[in-house]
Amino acid sequence: MSTQLSTPISREAVEKQSRANGEPEWLTALRAEAAALSETLELPKPEKTRIDRWNLGAIGAYKPAEAIASPDALPDDVRTLVPSGTSANLLIQRNSGVVYSHLADELKAKGVIFTDLETAAREHGELVQAHLFTAIAKDEDKLAAIHAAVWNGGVFIYVPKNVEVDIPLQALLFQDDAEAAFAPHILIVADTHSSVTYVDHVVSAQSGRTAPAVHSGAVEVIVKAGAKVRFATVHHMANNVVDVSTRRAVVHNDAGIEWIVGDLHDGNTLSDTKSVLKGNGSTSDAKVISVGTHSQAMSLTTQAVHFGLNSDSNMVTRAVMRDEATAIINGVTKIEKGATKANGVQTERVLMLSPKARGDANPILLIDEDDVTAGHAASVGQVNAEQIYYLMSRGISKAEAERLIINGFLAPVVSEIPIEAVREQLQRLLEGKLGS
Repeated sequence: MSTQLSTPISREAVEKQSRANGEPEWLTALRAEAAALSETLELPKPEKTRIDRWNLGAIGAYKPAEAIASPDALPDDVRTLVPSGTSANLLIQRNSGVVYSHLADELKAKGVIFTDLETAAREHGELVQAHLFTAIAKDEDKLAAIHAAVWNGGVFIYVPKNVEVDIPLQALLFQDDAEAAFAPHILIVADTHSSVTYVDHVVSAQSGRTAPAVHSGAVEVIVKAGAKVRFATVHHMANNVVDVSTRRAVVHNDAGIEWIVGDLHDGNTLSDTKSVLKGNGSTSDAKVISVGTHSQAMSLTTQAVHFGLNSDSNMVTRAVMRDEATAIINGVTKIEKGATKANGVQTERVLMLSPKARGDANPILLIDEDDVTAGHAASVGQVNAEQIYYLMSRGISKAEAERLIINGFLAPVVSEIPIEAVREQLQRLLEGKLGS
């Protein structure tokens, strides 16, 4: 498998593509440096997951798609994922490029920026350069360096000081060409005392695909003093796609980040979501659900690192495993020296529906300060037989009883999705995975 891990890019090719896209010199240089780094850095080594056996080299070639006038021009199976009435604040990426982007005039008038990251790098260069790859280091590991070299399309959001965006900003990121690079980078900057909700849906064609592909996705959220950001994402790609998703937030004084992650991908998954609570009074609330089916392997990590005084983090992960699927679920709460009065709580729960399924829940507390509170809970088990019996005694079939119990198990996260249409779509995806 070692040939699959060789860098599928070169410094020269990256520089050529960057200049062809009209990117500023600072970004061309950043990409070239990352390409060189990717040749020397090692792969990350998630616990009990041999990602070196995955086809991580199938990142494809840069193939931007043509712009569309409206979401109505999308393929039928993708157009249904665009809720009606949301096109005013919507961005769509197809394969390697963004094909549609629109922001309501009232938000533009307030100074809100919502565009693709490639365009933002050209038109808002100083703002992008000041924040890009500050939450995720391009030399973090081999996968981070490859992403920094080849990312494409992407999303850039800037919310000015004291501006509250009441209507969620949405993005649909999809791949329907397995040979096209699909590596969106999302950068959100919420200035002091601002607020915004962002929701995206990451999908691929679910039929007629045989070639392997990699989704190399990264998210950076900069939450400045007193700001609030809610980030919700649902991933659902075909089983030939490896989903590599890294999310990082840096949270300043009295600011807050809320993560809502639906990992409903059908293929192998490497997901790492981290909040760095840098400021005093900073908060992080992370909710993750995942459903594993067939023989897919998943490594799901949620982290909170406390630096600020009186910082607070909460993490909830719920996973349902079927067939021969495996999941390694890590919750990591790190309280650094000096982060007095910090509070970190985490809960990981795994529900297994098959004797061959495997789910490991690993709560980890790393505490370097005395005057703090921290706690964790973890459980792995089967569907409760007594609950099934009780429901069946009320005239409900066994299959329906299991469905009700599973829905109740996942409801604490599903109910947090901030848009009804997206919440309903997530529910349909859940039922599809659990019923397949």
